[in-house]
Amino acid sequence: MLDDGNRAAAEFQKFINLRGLVVNFPWGAIARLDLARAYALQGDTAKARSAYQDFLTLWKDADPDIPILKEAKAEYAKLQ
Repeated sequence: MLDDGNRAAAEFQKFINLRGLVVNFPWGAIARLDLARAYALQGDTAKARSAYQDFLTLWKDADPDIPILKEAKAEYAKLQ
């Protein structure tokens, strides 16, 4: 699914919809980040912003020096 935002978004959304499996695991948050990236790849900035906001909300108390969090914040800022 490399460079196919539509297929990637569909797969990440399937994963996110499995709430019982992802609620207590970091993969749920990472899936939201990857969903945001897939939407950005599609050019759907509104959905991408929303997915980035979901990820950033989940990680609001995380150590700000975590590389993936820094990347997500930078990617989100570019959408603004």
